[in-house]
Amino acid sequence: MKAPSDTTKYLIHAEIVAEGVVERPDVVGAIFGQTEGLLGDDLDLRELQKTGRIGRIEVKIESKSGKSFGEIKVPSSLDKIETAILAAALETIERVGPCAAKIKVIKIEDVRASKRKKIVERAKDILRELFEEPEIESEKIADLVRQAIRTEEIIEYGEDRLPAGPAIDESDAIIVVEGRADVLNLLKHGIKNVIAVEGTNIPKTIVELSKRKTVTAFLDGDRGGDLILKELLQVADIDYVARAPEGKGVEDLTQKEIVKSLRNKIPIEQVHVLKHKDEKKEVKEKVEETKEKAEKVKAEEKEEESKTVDRKNITALLKKHKEEVEGNLKARLLDANFEVVKEVPVRDLVKLLKSNNVKAQGIVFDGVITQRVVDLAAKRNISLLVGVRMGSVVKVPSNVSIMTFDQI
Repeated sequence: MKAPSDTTKYLIHAEIVAEGVVERPDVVGAIFGQTEGLLGDDLDLRELQKTGRIGRIEVKIESKSGKSFGEIKVPSSLDKIETAILAAALETIERVGPCAAKIKVIKIEDVRASKRKKIVERAKDILRELFEEPEIESEKIADLVRQAIRTEEIIEYGEDRLPAGPAIDESDAIIVVEGRADVLNLLKHGIKNVIAVEGTNIPKTIVELSKRKTVTAFLDGDRGGDLILKELLQVADIDYVARAPEGKGVEDLTQKEIVKSLRNKIPIEQVHVLKHKDEKKEVKEKVEETKEKAEKVKAEEKEEESKTVDRKNITALLKKHKEEVEGNLKARLLDANFEVVKEVPVRDLVKLLKSNNVKAQGIVFDGVITQRVVDLAAKRNISLLVGVRMGSVVKVPSNVSIMTFDQI
């Protein structure tokens, strides 16, 4: 019995190799005989075939040099798990007739997926051949078909095999764009008289077309578009120029943006006028930029001069504090204005820094700068340490500056 084609879900494909000459009935008999009782009543092959849940087992086999080679196909209406179990059971067969044999499953075909693929392919044909105005309103399949049509409309034109729309030869006017993606975007929005230059080296095909057709160069709104336009003006006979909005590529434009850009195209004679205006604007901008730089340099010099004065004042203040603590074994904690916040004996400095009651920006003390003092200062966000001399300091945190009395 053969499973009805409309209920078949999967098709098991397997290969068989037998060590001797065997025929189709031998293989079928081995499959039914050696799997009987193996998987229980629910997956018994004879019962499954009687109820139409598996179809007629197809076997093609031939013998050569004393061995037999063939292909086995088993149609299944079972679910995915049961079909996989059945396929695995085929590989347990070890003999066919009197001969040792081996069966290996090579794939399980999803028949429904194959049907869906055929539907999509046929839908493409129907859309191309039977619809006067292709227009389908639906979900995923419709999207797939539209995408396929757009891709298939693009052709390779001329000896340079340039990406182009199908209406290049029949149109009196053509649109020249930069690349393949630009062509696809214009095709998507119904513009078919379009061709791409594919780089800044303008192909001979474009040059020849420009001699006999009205040409609009539709280019990206960036420096790449400027370079291609410059090259086109040198080697081809361009009639109009259209540009995408600044910073955008033709491939990214919506239909509204494409129409607007093409409506705003300008004759080639005006390009030189605009170029002259752009050059004047560029010169003006450079003059303004030079002025701004000069003003910036002047401001920086003033700021540096102010800093120099501040540094001199700071040095004078630190020198004053150094002279007042030197020889007295005193430590002074200073605020942001270098005013004394607190004065303690040097022996109590570490104890004070360990407490939470410290608010200072700098310390000037009549003692040796040690690693312990540096670490405690960093912990308390004290940014300046001034001492008699450096002790064994291995690591200085990035937020702490250190000076000795000799450096003031």
